[in-house]
Amino acid sequence: MELRQLRHFVAVATQGGFTAAARSELIVQSALSTSIRKLEHELGADLFDRTGRRPVLTPAGHALLPVARRLLADAAAARETVAAVTELAAGRVAVGSIQTLTSVDLPRELAAFHRARPGVQIAVSEAPTGELLDALLARELDLAYVALDGAALPDGLASFRSWREELVLVTAPGHRLAGAGRALLSDLAEERFVDFRAGTGLETAVRRLAAGCGLHRQITCEVTQIRFLVDLVRAGIGVAIVPRPVGERAGLPCVRIRQPVPARTVELVGRAPRPGNPAAAALLEHLT
Repeated sequence: MELRQLRHFVAVATQGGFTAAARSELIVQSALSTSIRKLEHELGADLFDRTGRRPVLTPAGHALLPVARRLLADAAAARETVAAVTELAAGRVAVGSIQTLTSVDLPRELAAFHRARPGVQIAVSEAPTGELLDALLARELDLAYVALDGAALPDGLASFRSWREELVLVTAPGHRLAGAGRALLSDLAEERFVDFRAGTGLETAVRRLAAGCGLHRQITCEVTQIRFLVDLVRAGIGVAIVPRPVGERAGLPCVRIRQPVPARTVELVGRAPRPGNPAAAALLEHLT
C-alpha cells in the first residue's frame, strides 16, 4: 500500500468520480483507475461500487476513508516537521569548546545565530580537547573548538577553520617580571607555576614548549578551571602561561616570552566532509 494510492482513493471519494479525481490529481483517468484497482487488490476488497453512474463507497470503502485521511494527514505533518528542521524553523545543534577559547567570542556568535534562527536550540559543552573529539565521533556534538597542538585529527573529522593564539606569561602584579614586558624561558627556571591538570590542550602545549627548551617547571598547583588559575596567579602562588586575552581580561601583567615565541593553534572541527545536521550546517556557515 502506497500513500499515492490512498491519496487517489480519497480523491475519488471526495470528488465523487474518477474523472474529477484524476483532474484534481493531475493524472490521466486510466492511471488513477489502475492505482485504485491495485489498492483494492492489496486490501482484498472492492472500495467502490461502480455499477451506477457514479462510484459509491462500499462498506470496506467507508471503513477505509477515515483511516486513509488520517494517514495522509500524518504523512503531511511528517513532511512539515522535516521541512521545519531543514528550513531551520526548528532543530538542535550541539557545540563544544575548550575552556580557554579566546580566538572567537562564542557567546556573541551564538547570540547572533539565535537571532537569525530563533527556533534552533543550542547546547554548549566545555571539555578538554580529547573529550571533545570523542564526543564528535560519538555524534554527541556537531561542532567543537579544539587545540590539537600538532596532533592529527581522527578519521571522520575535518577542520573548517583555524586560529593561531599567542601564549604569554602571566604574573601577580607585584612579581619581579610584572613590568619586564619580555622574558626568556631560561628566566623562568626558578619560578613556581600554576597549571591545568595533565592532558588538557593548554597544559600539553605548555609542557611541550618547556620540554623543547629544557625548562623543568616547578608545578605548585594544578587546576581544572581557568578562572581559578588566574585567581591563583593574582594571589601570588605562581605564574602561568596562557593565551594573551586570558591574562588581559583578568587584568594581570602579560609578559611576552622570547626564544621561542610560544603559540598554539585552535581549530573549529566537525564530522567530515560537513555536518549532516541542517542546524549544524547553518551554524558552521555562520561561524566561518
